[in-house]
Amino acid sequence: MGKQEIEFRDPVVKRVVNKFVSRSDVGFAKYGMTLQDDPSNMFEWLNHLQEELMDAVLYLQKAKEVYTDDYMDATFKRCECSTATDSLENEETI
Repeated sequence: MGKQEIEFRDPVVKRVVNKFVSRSDVGFAKYGMTLQDDPSNMFEWLNHLQEELMDAVLYLQKAKEVYTDDYMDATFKRCECSTATDSLENEETI
């Protein structure tokens, strides 16, 4: 295994690179070989890619649903607060 020292000027890039290294370690532990040494044929590679992209779409849909639910909850709470504040102001002027 080769070691390389890298200086990162962007901490986001550093976190992504660390994730790639970690992901490679997981794959090696699971399959006992590096991606370089994997003898899969093109169809198998395309099938793996398709499955990963299908998973990505599922994660995207879930994230959108959670974001939408959270956004709607926050919007509803803001509306409730605004309505309550308006009611208090109206009562004070009466």
